Parts: sequence; C-alpha cells; structure tokens
Amino acid sequence: MPKMRFTIPAELPEPETVDPAALLAAFREGGTDLVCVLGPTASGKTRCAVALARTLNRLAGAPVAEILSADSRQVYRGMDIGTGKDLSEYEEIPYHLIDIRPAGSRYNVYEYQQDFAAAYQDVLRRGGIPILCGGTGLYIEAATCGYGFDKDRPAVDPALLPQRTFYIGTLVDRETRNARIDARLDARLAEGLVDEIRGLLASGIAAEDLIYYGLEYKFVTQHVLGILSYEEMRTLLANAIHQFAKRQMTWFRGMERDGRVIHWIDGWSKDSSLRSE
Repeated sequence: MPKMRFTIPAELPEPETVDPAALLAAFREGGTDLVCVLGPTASGKTRCAVALARTLNRLAGAPVAEILSADSRQVYRGMDIGTGKDLSEYEEIPYHLIDIRPAGSRYNVYEYQQDFAAAYQDVLRRGGIPILCGGTGLYIEAATCGYGFDKDRPAVDPALLPQRTFYIGTLVDRETRNARIDARLDARLAEGLVDEIRGLLASGIAAEDLIYYGLEYKFVTQHVLGILSYEEMRTLLANAIHQFAKRQMTWFRGMERDGRVIHWIDGWSKDSSLRSE
C-alpha cells in the first residue's frame, strides 16, 4: 500500500508542453501503455484529458481515445452536481468508471483497482488508447503502481495493469485555484446542489452515508438537517475544498519524490499546453 503523505509540497514546477503526436507514437511503439492526466480539483484536468483525446483521435484518423475516471466519488450514481461529473464535457469521447455504484454504498480502492483493470483491458482489446483522468491519488497509484492489499484481498494480476504510464499534471497556482473553487462552488449551489442532496436523502439514503462522502455531501447535508446555516455551510465548504486541493498537490508531489515523472502543464492555457501541430 502507498504511504500517507503529509509533507509540505515544494514550489510549483515550471509548466512543460506535451506533444500528442509523440504520445501517439510512444503508445503505438509500446513505450507507453497508459496516459494519466492528474491534478488537484479545479485545475482543468477533465478539460485537458478531453482535449488530448480529441487530438489523439485526429492524429490517429479514428476514434481511439477513451477516458477512465480516477475519482472516488464520481463512481456513485445520482451524485452528479456535488462530484462535478460534468458529463457534457466528454461529448463524443467514451468514458468509464463513472456511475458504477449506487449512492449510499461504500466503494473502496481495492474494488477500484479491479474495476480499472477490467475497463483498461477492455479498451486495449478494442484497439483503443486509454487515458486515466482524476484527482484521487490513491486510486491513481492503485491503477498505475499495482499496489497489493492483504491476504484476503489480493492485488490484481500486474499483467492486467499498465506498466509504462505517461503522467501529465494540470498546473494552477494556489490563488487562481482557490478562486476557481469558489466560483465553481457558487455555480453548483445555483445549479441545485442543495436540492440534489435533499433528493438523495428523500430516496432513503441515510444522512451519515452522505456525510461519509465528505466535502459537498458532508456540509450540505448538515445544512439540510439544520445543523449549519447556508452561510456557515458555504464558508466551511469552500475552506474544506481549498484544503483538499492542497492535499492533492502534496500527494502528487510525493509521487514525484517516489520516482514518478509528472509532466506538468498549464491546465488553463488556450490549448492546455498540448502541442497541436
């Protein structure tokens, strides 16, 4: 199992430019068997992964790229606004590992590793190019590092998991990230986040199960139950998401200290730092 990381992250790295044509060639030649787009919340990783998938499709002259999610909460059906599924962003790009469990259940990294391996192998069998995209560091490492668990939960056969992952990180400075988090939170509240959670509670899902999911589902559930006022909920939730994004970056920089090479790009530049020629 990976170690928990609590060290203070280093200064942000300088952004690079990633060449999709070189990535396609590396995949075809066996130098890469998975592209992973990772980053903290509100850094533009879904936007980047979709842009990369479309560019790879254009270069390949066929729809070959498919996205596999590495988000620990987007696996749950009915939890749409709070998890930021934004499924409309994918449009023609196939996606996997989203909406695969009912809300109220408790999915774990062991189950994710198995589900990832099945989806990953399915994409490969059909001649596709898999792109892993998400911000749950533990899920990403379970998929790309082949971690084992315990004697009662053996790891997936390493041969079913990628061995040569090319990591792309979406980079954004803290001030910009926090501003985007705040704007996105307000947009989700306006879109109906409170009503989504009221609906989940009305469907029979226990409040403690929603609180277990954390962040939006914790604080908004407490608001619906009358524990927090709207303003208290909004303030506490925004601060919690800021801290969550900081922990995500700490995790990813820890991956680098463990020897993973992450190619950091500007996730919000015009072309997501993906070379288009």
